[in-house]
This record gives sequence, C-alpha cells and structure tokens, in this order.
Amino acid sequence: MPETTPPAAPPSDVDRKCAPPRPIVIGQLGIGHNHGTEQMRSLRKLGDAFTVAGVAEGDPAWRQRRGAEPAYRDLPWLSEEQLLAMPEVEAISVECDVPDLVPTALRCLRAGKHVHLDKPGGESLADFRALFAEAAARGLHIQLGYILRHNPAIRFALDAARAGWLGQVFAIDAVMSRLDGPEMRAHYGRFAGGAMYIFGGYLIDLAISVLGRPERIVPFQRMTRPEADRLADNGLAVLEYPRATAVLRTAVVEFDGFHRRQLTICGDQGTVEVRPIEPVDQAPVPPRLVLNLARPCGGHPAGRSEVAFPVMGGRYDDQWRAFAAMIRGGAENPWPPAHELLLHECLLRASGYPC
Repeated sequence: MPETTPPAAPPSDVDRKCAPPRPIVIGQLGIGHNHGTEQMRSLRKLGDAFTVAGVAEGDPAWRQRRGAEPAYRDLPWLSEEQLLAMPEVEAISVECDVPDLVPTALRCLRAGKHVHLDKPGGESLADFRALFAEAAARGLHIQLGYILRHNPAIRFALDAARAGWLGQVFAIDAVMSRLDGPEMRAHYGRFAGGAMYIFGGYLIDLAISVLGRPERIVPFQRMTRPEADRLADNGLAVLEYPRATAVLRTAVVEFDGFHRRQLTICGDQGTVEVRPIEPVDQAPVPPRLVLNLARPCGGHPAGRSEVAFPVMGGRYDDQWRAFAAMIRGGAENPWPPAHELLLHECLLRASGYPC
C-alpha cells in the first residue's frame, strides 16, 4: 500500500494564541481626499496588519488625476459594488472627495464593513448621527481620521493636562494654518464653513479631550480676499467654559503656516507647548514639546524643560494599527461615538453652521 501523509492535527489553543494575527483585508473607496494617497501608502507598508484587496473610484476625473500614484501601483481597480460585495473584505478606508464622505461611509456600513472615515464628517449633524446609529445597530467600528490623536507629543500634552500636572487648566490656544493657492481655495470654497470646517476639527478634538463640552462656541469667520472669492479663509473660534477658554485659529493665508501649527495648554501650575505640531515638510525629525512646571511631576523637573520624542515612523501608521486592534476585538476605541458626535457638533458650530 502506498504511503500517505496523515492529515495535520488541528491547532491547539496554545498554537492559536502564539500564532500572529492574520492581516485584515481592507479596500479603499475613493481617491479624491487629499489624505487618500498617503493613507494607502501607510496601509501597504503595514503588511502584518492589513492586506489591501483593491481600490475603487467611480469618478474618471479623479482616476485621471491620481490613479497613477505609486501608492496604487499593482492594485486591482474595482467598482464600488465589486469591492463592497467581496466577503473577505472586512473594512473600508473611505477616502473619496469631502462632500461624499458620509454617504459613502453609510453604504459601507450597510454592506457590513468596518469604516475608517477621513475627516471632516459632513455639513449635517443629523447625517453624522445617523452614520453612528447605523454602525451601532450593526456592531461595526468607525474610526475618524484625526491623525493628531496618534502624535506622541500631542498625547503627552493631553495626558499631562488630564493628570493634573498643570493644575487647573484655564486656557488652550491652538493653531492649524497653511498657505494655499487658487486651486485649493476653490476646493475649500465649496463649504460654507471654509478653513475652519476643513481644519478646525483637529483642534476641537484636543480642546474637548481636556475640557469637555463647552458652554458656548463663538465663531469669527473672515474673508481676506472677498474681491476674489467667498472663501472664509481666516477662521477663529472661542470655546467658552465656566473657568476656561479655548481659542482655536485656522487660516489658509498664512505664509509658512506649518511652522506655527501649535498647541499650548495653560494651567495655574504649568504650561505645555507643542510647536510645530508635526515635522514641517515631512522631515524626519521628532515633534518638539516644552514643559514648564511649578513643581516636579511624572519624573520631570520644576521649571522649563524640553521633552524628547523619537522620530515618528509615519504620520498614519499608529492610526492604522489602532484600527486593526479595534477590529480584532483586542482594544476599545479611545474615542467612542459620544466623543465623535460632540466633536462634530462643536466643529459645525465653530464653523458657523446652525445646529
């Protein structure tokens, strides 16, 4: 009788625990968002966490403009219907043009997929709420693309404030500005909230993470070039609290604005400053944070000192690793739906939308 190979024994519990988790199969729907190409580059780099099934973009103009980017090289181009019908695809990275983000994410949820949704979350608070209600009803995750949440210097600053190192926080000042030309001004000009709507969510996220829901939000929207367009290109919002204020500024008319992107949290026992918030021009340098304390805290001395951080591995990498951990069930989302809904409500109010 010829020899045969006996069937392999099923894996034991020990084998299962020791085996590395399988990569999550994910697709990208849309390439019109300005973060989409770099998000895909990061996904493809993290092969231990994700396998990319393909990318879908139904707008020929976007295919013509960005389809040849190296980040999409050798990936299957699918229709939206094909991508959402693939049973092995567990999650979708929604990176379509900004006006289409929320309705596209809703279709993904209804197809049973977890969603990474780039920001901002639409000009309708009711639609944004409906999105999270759909996810809750289906037991699916939504991760918002607020990348500063995974910046180590920002995390340190927020943790220091929440841990009481700064005493009673009475002021937060934050800036997210840049300089843009006619093409991007036309892009932002499609939204009544202008620059604040596009960039303010990053800053509001930080403020409410320390101070919670504000009592009132006062927006100051200005147009610096009304003779050329109707873009609210210079935005200021004040979040009012019983004992504190948060002053948040976004503008797309600031020369060398990336260097002045900053977060400052002031308390009666200390101050923490992050400036610039991110490496300028994606240079491989670590974020810079200065801590000034009335008394030693957390192993840091009293007085003014600089806290060192390693060079960030990638702007989006930690965000994607967190998403993978959520999908696998090993980690709770640190930014639950209640936080995301409050953030978006505050963003709309800060941008001058009625809520």
